[in-house]
Amino acid sequence: MVYFSADAVEITGKATDFTRLADSGNEVTTGFCPICGSTMYLKTALHPDGIGIAVGAIQDWSPPYPVRSVFEEGNKHDWVTVPQSTQRFPRGRNG
Repeated sequence: MVYFSADAVEITGKATDFTRLADSGNEVTTGFCPICGSTMYLKTALHPDGIGIAVGAIQDWSPPYPVRSVFEEGNKHDWVTVPQSTQRFPRGRNG
């Protein structure tokens, strides 16, 4: 996911939202493609003014280097290399 200010993002097309409680107890809403089920975005109650967009869902984008990496433990693909200068949270913000 790449995180943006929600007012800087325009989502077009249809999405199906699924809301669940995160380990923190806060609500997390994931937007899925209603046809193929791919994750498109993530919204959290903890940061209501932000939105995480799945990198593969961004059209015509040249990404900058990441500034933080979250939930690497058990979730990061082996082929992903996180730059040493990146702030890291292997098990989320509190872990």
